Amino acid sequence: MSQQNAEQDQTLPDPAEMAKTYAEVAQRASRIITHFMEKKVKEGIPPPNDELGVARAFMDMSSRLLANPYKLAQTQMNMMWDYFSLWQHTTLKMLGMPIQPVAAPRKDDKRFKDAEWEQHFLFDFMKQSYLITARHLHDTVCCVEGLDEATQQKVNFFTRQYIDAISPSNFAMTNPEVFRETVKSHGQNLIKGLDNLLQDMEAGEGQLRIRMTDTTAFELGRNVATTPGKVVFQNDLFQLIQYNPSTEKQYKRPYLIIPPWINKYYILDLREKNSMVKWATDQGHTTYIMSWVNPDEKLAHKNFEDYMLEGALTAIDKVLEDTGAEQLNMAGYCLGGTLLMTTLAYMAARKDDRVASAAFFTTMLDFSEPGELGIFLDREAVAGLEERMNERGYLEGSEMATTFNLLRANDLIWSFVVNNYLMGKQPFPFDLLYWNSDSTRMPAAMHSFYLRNMYLDNKLKEPGGITLDGVPIDIRKVKIPCYFISAIEDHIAPWKSTYMGARLPSGPVRFVVGGSGHIAGIVNPPAANKYAYWINDTKPLPESPEDYLAGATQYPGSWWTNWNEWVTSLPGGAEQVPARQPGTRALKAIEDAPGSYVKLRLDTMKKSA
Repeated sequence: MSQQNAEQDQTLPDPAEMAKTYAEVAQRASRIITHFMEKKVKEGIPPPNDELGVARAFMDMSSRLLANPYKLAQTQMNMMWDYFSLWQHTTLKMLGMPIQPVAAPRKDDKRFKDAEWEQHFLFDFMKQSYLITARHLHDTVCCVEGLDEATQQKVNFFTRQYIDAISPSNFAMTNPEVFRETVKSHGQNLIKGLDNLLQDMEAGEGQLRIRMTDTTAFELGRNVATTPGKVVFQNDLFQLIQYNPSTEKQYKRPYLIIPPWINKYYILDLREKNSMVKWATDQGHTTYIMSWVNPDEKLAHKNFEDYMLEGALTAIDKVLEDTGAEQLNMAGYCLGGTLLMTTLAYMAARKDDRVASAAFFTTMLDFSEPGELGIFLDREAVAGLEERMNERGYLEGSEMATTFNLLRANDLIWSFVVNNYLMGKQPFPFDLLYWNSDSTRMPAAMHSFYLRNMYLDNKLKEPGGITLDGVPIDIRKVKIPCYFISAIEDHIAPWKSTYMGARLPSGPVRFVVGGSGHIAGIVNPPAANKYAYWINDTKPLPESPEDYLAGATQYPGSWWTNWNEWVTSLPGGAEQVPARQPGTRALKAIEDAPGSYVKLRLDTMKKSA
């Protein structure tokens, strides 16, 4: 045998190993399918339903399109002319002539970053053919005459999901990077990818749960949620964490953060270099944060009022009791911000002035324009969601996470399909995506109240629209200084929607538009020197968000420093006291941060309660 043949043989996979791998994959696949089918037989196969009204929306759209056959034919002819142009351009490119593309992806479209999408005529043809089809398909359905706005939004959204799904980048033989890897590894990437797929199916007990990161690379308290502190209080709904001081003196007013309860609190304490609680502590704030419990059916009865009384108000009581301060500064993130403003309105009605200032991170108060989330939250969809919640007593966090991922499917779904299943790679360790995968449940009663009163009926913005603990809630009675930070690319709480809510309280308001999206726009430490933020200090705030942004001034870097300057410049905001050590005052230490609630399920937490 020649040396060349010997070298070739060494690069070929061992047939025995391949046979073993195929057998293991087949056995695992069979086991998963059998388990899934047995589970479905026990549960019963539910009849097909269309809670979101997608089928009705597309039937309505189709009937209206067919009512104008001339326009539809014209659209088809325009697409065919683009195809003719593409064929001509591709022929010229094959002959070596430089030619401008008929269709080009956006500069931020990561799907077509590989050089061969442009350099190889075949992959370039597939890419442009897809882009032409996608553009004409979108243009055909995006503005159908006679469709109401809600139906049009559904058609646009689910058409985009279809367009994203059929991208040539999502298939092994039409993605140049995957094709090269398949040839290079003799198909081992696809075998590894199938193994990754089976692992994700096993983790989802028969349903696909795509891993976005290497979850084994992180451990709470070791390389995420690492800021030292103590749990100093807990009840059925939350643990209260106080962080160790890092300065000799601290501001007299303590700082309490209310995170959302759809994910764990440590989005604000990922690693030392991007931890907001660590940064706030380093600035001299006595920082507390609420770590919400992950509820099961035992807390099904807990409602929004309980989250206010037993959650936010109890935390305020305990922080002031522990520090001896008369007032505190607060912040609320997303849903936590909605709860915070509701609590402030409740306190204002009862003449309770213990909160000196409040900051709101990507917080919606006026839900009249909820963005694409509204597609999933019409009355029929909410009724179906309530039926499922009432059976279990809670909403499973993964269900809401899937909805959020669909809003950015190319980044949060299809990129991982390509990496994990086609390239056969393990997902990259990324703390932000580790947190994103760590979703929590929500009690049925609380979530139903929130969806119906906020998203569906938009009652929170109305004076007395909702009543909690016998108190009509009126945001206009909130007169304390408020700081709103929203993100210009936010797809969950669109900044123009949060802007409308910022105009509701009657006290002094600073509204800030930050760069990036719902998470990266908030978790933006000054040391990173990324993005920018915009402020328009016109008083009162301009009526429209467009007018606000047109008159705003851009500042480089992180909004964190701006908030710190704002909060410490308020009357009494700069007063300092000796540093406060957690567990040495009125509240005693229960355990080290990050605490057990962020790690364990409710039924295993009772032993430490």
